[in-house]
Amino acid sequence: MAAPGENLRINPDRLWDSLMEMAKIGPGVAGGNNRQTLTDEDGEGRHLFKRWCEAAGLEVAVDRMGTMFARREGTDPDVLPVYVGSHLDTQPTGGKFDGVLGVLGGLEVIRTLDDLGIRTKHPIVVTNWTNEEGTRFAPAMLASGVFAGVHEQDWAYDRKDAKGKRFGDELERIGWKGDEPVGERRMKAFFELHIEQGPILEDEGIDIGVVTHGQGLKWLQVTLTGKESHTGSTPMPKRRNAGLGMARITEMAHEVAMDYQPDAVGAIGHMEVYPNSRNIIAGRTVFTIDIRSPEKEVLDAMDQRIREGIELICEALDIKYEIEQVGHFDPVTFDETCVKAVRDAAERLGYTHRNIVSGAGHDACWINRVAPTAMVFCPCVDGLSHNEAEDISKEWAAAGADVLFHAVVETAEIVP
Repeated sequence: MAAPGENLRINPDRLWDSLMEMAKIGPGVAGGNNRQTLTDEDGEGRHLFKRWCEAAGLEVAVDRMGTMFARREGTDPDVLPVYVGSHLDTQPTGGKFDGVLGVLGGLEVIRTLDDLGIRTKHPIVVTNWTNEEGTRFAPAMLASGVFAGVHEQDWAYDRKDAKGKRFGDELERIGWKGDEPVGERRMKAFFELHIEQGPILEDEGIDIGVVTHGQGLKWLQVTLTGKESHTGSTPMPKRRNAGLGMARITEMAHEVAMDYQPDAVGAIGHMEVYPNSRNIIAGRTVFTIDIRSPEKEVLDAMDQRIREGIELICEALDIKYEIEQVGHFDPVTFDETCVKAVRDAAERLGYTHRNIVSGAGHDACWINRVAPTAMVFCPCVDGLSHNEAEDISKEWAAAGADVLFHAVVETAEIVP
């Protein structure tokens, strides 16, 4: 299989301009983005991406989960396409690059091929997966999960946001519910470019992360029910304080994660307190425990210890509890051939690189179940992500997209 020449590079200015143009849609309050899935802003971002794809001569299709597929034909209609992409939705206080770099980097692969007049044997399909973030509709990576057979489509449609709005209804409302059945597409391979969302590459001065594995994850949504009462007149021994229960469980989850160092992590990010009044003891709390590890045995052990700890804490405080697992995937090992294509591309282009484990979940983690898959990481400033201050340099973006270009095009096979 012929590799692209080392002189072949993407257009860094065009890629950066596209990133900045997309960032104008759904601006945040502090310089980032709020383009949550299935909002009007998400719909606007999709329309812009579609216009760019059609301008590049791509045929755009949409499946019943709203995932977008933009296809550049190959010279052989009977071979499987090579897929590339990520997601355009963001966190409520998200950055300009998380996910977006992977989608627009994929588009830049196509634009560069057109600039150079290069044809490939295999078609190349640029993908925008719906609801990767999971911030509005849990769980994360929802559409790719349905595609990979992890979730049922009807179950996904019934996911509700904090205001009780259904995923399926909102998908129809913004006009991006397609006709194509989900999961019927077959892939030769899938590649995803993403910012690291961690500090390792920047700290070590490395250009490219060659992602070999992905951490497993569990999200445990916990509901504690005590009794609302006056903060001033209720004797301490008589209190059934759901807020105190949440505080103790927060500390316990941290201690469990610390017991499985160096790779395990755990924290509580989502918290709701009811009635959330200054002088009322909380009668109910709802919060989500996020635990992760690259080892399945460790992830399962943390899960068990946290559940046992919750039972003990709630018994001591005379409060009730419910635990719902609202997100889960096992640790991932990416395809050796695809990983090698990424590593070889970095070496061919002269970029420094190292193997790395993804600490975050990505659509590639689900697609790895149904197709050979690999990921490319570029650094981000201070390892900061899911924050409006998230930042990368034009040079980091270009290096990641260069490696993506070479890995994708080598896999799609250049036609002489």
